[in-house]
Amino acid sequence: MAGERVKLEVLARETRGDGPARRLRAEGLIPGILYGRSEPQAISVEERELRRALHGPGGMHTILDVVVGDQAQTHPSVLKDFQQHAVSGRLLHIDLQEVRLDQPITASVSVQLLGESPGAKEGGILSQQIREVSVEALPMEVPERLELDISSLQMGDSLRLADVAPIEGVTYLDDPDTVLVTVSAPRALEVEEVVVEEGEEGEALAEGEAAPAAEAEPESSEG
Repeated sequence: MAGERVKLEVLARETRGDGPARRLRAEGLIPGILYGRSEPQAISVEERELRRALHGPGGMHTILDVVVGDQAQTHPSVLKDFQQHAVSGRLLHIDLQEVRLDQPITASVSVQLLGESPGAKEGGILSQQIREVSVEALPMEVPERLELDISSLQMGDSLRLADVAPIEGVTYLDDPDTVLVTVSAPRALEVEEVVVEEGEEGEALAEGEAAPAAEAEPESSEG
């Protein structure tokens, strides 16, 4: 479970735009927006402090007790969205969402595969179709991840959201029939099976033997 609260001190910022944002990043700060019960507030936060806060047991679903400047008020919040540099992975911008701890929220939770698939061991292709699932839960009860046991997954099998163990207090919002992971036969094996099946239906011609000519239909005597 998330169940983790970390204090995060941020600064209010007056200026917006690409130029000021670049200057903040050069100083080791990340520009962002705090969405609360009133108007959204522009903020900045030290990158190392944010990473520290989000690398605890609660991961990306940690409850952040946000303190803006020297204000005494604390804003329980979650990471709503973020932007990263495509190459360096550095955080460029964050959105924080203030929440009420007694009201459920929706969140995207990653699916982690556990165990080894017998079908994959036999040469099957293991494919995780869906890596995140939408859930609804109280902020302190949002799981860090969902675990899916694939140790019974044979060649040609699949597992769906309905196969994920239920978690008390957590509602899965996606379709229960959503396929999460499959093990398919290698393409070469699929082609070989098709050839064998076709050969069973009729005997193959001997090498050099011509196929018998179709029997001609008798000419009609009408007319």
